[in-house]
This record gives sequence, C-alpha cells and structure tokens, in this order.
Amino acid sequence: MSAKNLNWQKMRGRLPVAAIVVIVVGVLGAFAFAMTRTVGLGIARGAQPTFCVRKGPLTISVVESGTIKSLEQVSLKNEVEGQTTIIYLIPEGTRIKKGDLLVELDASRLQDDLIQQQISVDNAEAAFIRARENLAVAKNQAESNISKAKLDYQFAQEDVTQYVEGLHPQEIKEAEVNITLAKEELERAAEKLKWSERLYEEKYISQTELEADRLTHNRAQLNHELAVASLELLQEYTSQRKLAELESDVEQMQMALERVKLQANADTVQAEADLKAKETELRQQRSKLEKTEAQIAKTKIFAPRDGLVVYATSVQGGGRHRMEPLQEGQAIRERQELIYLPSAESMMAEVQVHESSLEKVRIGLPVRVSVDALPGQVFKGRVAKIAPLPDAQSAWLNPDLKVYPTEIHLENTNQELRTGMNCQAEIIVEQHADALYVPVQAVLRIGGEPTVYLREGNDFAPVPIKIGLDNNSMVHVLAGLEPGQEVMLTPPLDAEAEAQEPQLAVVQMEPPGGTLSPATQPTPHEEAPQAAERSPDRDGGRGADRGGAMFGDMTPEQREEMRKRFQNMSPEEREEMTRRRMENMTPEQREESERRRRERRSRGDDDRRGGSE
Repeated sequence: MSAKNLNWQKMRGRLPVAAIVVIVVGVLGAFAFAMTRTVGLGIARGAQPTFCVRKGPLTISVVESGTIKSLEQVSLKNEVEGQTTIIYLIPEGTRIKKGDLLVELDASRLQDDLIQQQISVDNAEAAFIRARENLAVAKNQAESNISKAKLDYQFAQEDVTQYVEGLHPQEIKEAEVNITLAKEELERAAEKLKWSERLYEEKYISQTELEADRLTHNRAQLNHELAVASLELLQEYTSQRKLAELESDVEQMQMALERVKLQANADTVQAEADLKAKETELRQQRSKLEKTEAQIAKTKIFAPRDGLVVYATSVQGGGRHRMEPLQEGQAIRERQELIYLPSAESMMAEVQVHESSLEKVRIGLPVRVSVDALPGQVFKGRVAKIAPLPDAQSAWLNPDLKVYPTEIHLENTNQELRTGMNCQAEIIVEQHADALYVPVQAVLRIGGEPTVYLREGNDFAPVPIKIGLDNNSMVHVLAGLEPGQEVMLTPPLDAEAEAQEPQLAVVQMEPPGGTLSPATQPTPHEEAPQAAERSPDRDGGRGADRGGAMFGDMTPEQREEMRKRFQNMSPEEREEMTRRRMENMTPEQREESERRRRERRSRGDDDRRGGSE
C-alpha cells in the first residue's frame, strides 16, 4: 500500500464519521463543478458508467431484519409483591408438561408474615365477638331503662289523678269534719259554761270549777278556730302546692323517659358502630391473611400448559439493554417477566419498519421470511399488525430514529423454527410482470422533477421521467424512457444548477488523471442485496452508490488530489455545495441519508469508546 493511501486511512480513523460524509459529498460536488468548467460547454469525451433501460419482471419490496416469535405465547411473571429471590429455576430449553414446577421463590418472609397475620385475625375475631355481645347487652339495658322510665311516668300521672280525685277531697272532708266537731264541742262547752256561771252565782259550785269550765270553753273555741284555719290553709295553699309538686313530677318523669330513650338509642348505635368496626377489621385481617396465603402460593410457578421453557432475559436482553441472565439466587422484582412458553403451532416474525418505508407497507401485504439458522428455507406470511406509534425503546436510545414494530404472521411453520431466531423479512409491496426500471442512483430530482441523464451519441442530456416506487435498488419507470436506452449511473451532483444554464446542459464526469470504468449493471430485485452489501452505507444505491462507484475506481492519488481540492475550498463554497446536493435528493433520499449519517455516527462513537477502553 502506498504512503499516501496509508496517510488517508489514518486520517479517516481520526475524523468523525459525519465529517467524512460531508467531505465525500463536498469532494464530489467540487469535482463535478471543476470538471464542467474544465470541459467548457459540456462535450462528453470520457467513458461513463451507464445502464441500459430494461423491461421485465420487477418486484418492489421492503427488506427488514427481525426476530421469530411465537404467535401464541404464555408469559409467566413474578406476582409476589416487593423483591424476592429465586431458589429454584428449571433449566432453559426444557420440554415441560402442564403442572410442572418452573420457578420457586423464597417464601420465608411470607411465612413469618402469615404467623403474625394469623394472630391479628384471632385478636380481631375476639374483639368482634365482644362487640357483638356488648351490642346485645346495650339493647337489653336500653329496653329495661325505657320500661322503668315509662312506669315512673305512668305513676306520676296516676299520683296527680289520685290527689285531685281522691286525696284532696278527702282532706277537705276531714277538715270540715274537724270544724264540725270543734263547733259542737264549742257549743257544749259554751252551754256548760253558761250553766256553771249560773250555778256559781247560786253558790252551787266553786270558783275553781267555774274557771275549769271557762277554760274548757276557751279550748273548744280555739279548736274550732284552728279547724277553720286548717281548712282555709288546705284550700288556699297546701292542696295547690301538692298538686303542683305532683304535676312537676309528671313532667320530670316525662323528660326522664325521653332522656332514657335517647341514651338507650345512643348506646345501641355506639354498640352497633363498634360491632361494625370490629367486623370490618376482622374482614380486613382475614383478607390480609388470604392475601398472604395467596402470595405464598404464588412463590411456586407451575406450567399452565405443555411447552418449551424460554427465559425472558434471553429474549429481552439484546441490544444495549443487556440484562443479567435468569439464574437461581437472583433477586427479582414484582411483575417481572420470568419465563415464556411459546407454542410451536403458530409463529410470527417481528420486524422494525423505518418511518421512510411506512407509506409502502400496509396490512395484508405478502411477505417472504428467511431465517438465518435455516438456510434455504423460505416462509410465507402476511403483514398482520403495524404499531400506531414508534418503538419507545429505540426512540429512547436514539431520538432521531423512528421505527415501527410490525408483526408478520407466518403461514407455514415447522418444528425447527424457534422463538428468538434472527430472520429477514421481504415485504412485497408491488410485483410487475413487465415493467421498465433503472437503478435508483441514476435518478435525481431537478426542480422537484425526477430526471435521468440519457445518452445522445457521446454526450448525456437530462430527460425528465415519471417514476413509481423503488426497492432501494431499482426504480419503476412509468413514462419517459424506452427499453435499451442508456442512462448515466453517476449523474452530476450540481445538475440542478447546470440545468438552469443552457450551455451546460451536456456534462461529463471524469476524475483527475483518468476516466471511470463502466459499473457492473445490476439485475432488478434479485441482486439488490448484493448491491447493498457493496455499499458501505447499505442504502441500496440512494445517492451513496454514485459516490461509491466513482471512488471505487479511483486510485489513492486521485482521492488525495480530490481531498486537497476540497480542503482549499472556502466554508461558503462547501455549504453551497452541500445545499445543492440536498436539493437534488428526494424526500425519501434525504431521510435515508440522515438515517445513514446517524448510524455511522453511532458506529463511530462505539468504535471510539471501544478504542478508549
């Protein structure tokens, strides 16, 4: 290898990948610009790589890589709360029967919780029984208190009636009888005193006997006055006071009855509330006990059906999210997927479709799936599901990358097809039995219109055409070309600017110091993978193949000279050249170019990290 070539390789290793892409695009633009100015009015003299327009079978397809998965798959998760540890794990790849033990988790903590919870249940049950008995006692006591209060109230009412209708008239009569008796005694005493005074005057009795009779008369008179006063006192004061007291007792007994009823109701409600609370507590403690028992039961995971054991970490651990392989003694979290039991009866392929291909792919399209582990076998299927949103994990790893998970249901499967195998799916978008086609690198857009450079003698002239879809290698030509016509495989990068100047309508592309050798003409869709492999960017010929064809036939000295020309350009000239290059691309080409740039930058970052390590 020459010294210049070695220097170029070292420089490429130091420059960022993105800068290399800009240099390549700029060099191509500078080279085309210099050559058109050097040639003069664009008379083509050197040999150009060309392609003869062909007519024949053409398949428009989208090829994506993916993974084989089971269409019907049982996912077994850890349903034990919190974090636990695996103490037994069935080996991966084991053929199991329904009911076989797959995983056993550590249940020692749950066993301790079960004992404590059983104690809590017993205490709650005792409290519930006590509350239930207290409610019965409260109801019985309430009934007793209410009955007694009612009886007291009834007695108070009867006392009033008894006094008004019985005792009070009786007291009046007794007072009247006392007055009558006192009056009679007074009359007898007065009559006796009168006779005693007459007998004293006649000297039949002594003075002492007269005074004794007079004293008796006075006593009888006082007794009569006292009896009359007692009757007046009874009528005016004693009876009214007694009646008021009895009526007050009736009111007090009535209010006491109301208080007893309210208190009885409050005691009953309190006892019922306490019983309800204790019942709720008992149900809660029993529920916790049942939950703990269920958690202990979930520490053993049994097979719900026959199948093949596949660890979830084996399926999910690819890419940058490498997961620790599932093993005994490993701590796992709640809801973590542990084991898959795929069914071999129906399989599917899951691929990630880039957003630039979404408009081509639709549900129901036929698919040919090839599996890396089964060379020579092709499985047929159809697109069954396209995710409405891009893959979140891919978007998190690379925000600029938007891919949509797509499921392809396979129609024919066999026992050799297993979950996790790498595959490549070719989604057939269109199939034409007789169609015109040219390579995608031969078409560029001038003023937004697809254009090819058609050979006219020794020169090439831009010809607008009408195109359909492409398969990243060949593009379907709908109008503007005829079979057998030759088109340039490497149209000029600044063709749009030159198309605006009539004197530069005919161009020639020659590298310094020599001409380009004709490129090998590829076949339609069958050789698209080979063309993609030749391209460093694997873009199937979208623009990058034009640069690849030119640089592939250049000597190291020619590359070095083009690099020096690019370095001598001003930043404004480089920016203008890049802008023209982007304007000549279709929206799909721009998106594909941006995707390749991100992938190369990502690979460059990985290489630098690997070198630093």
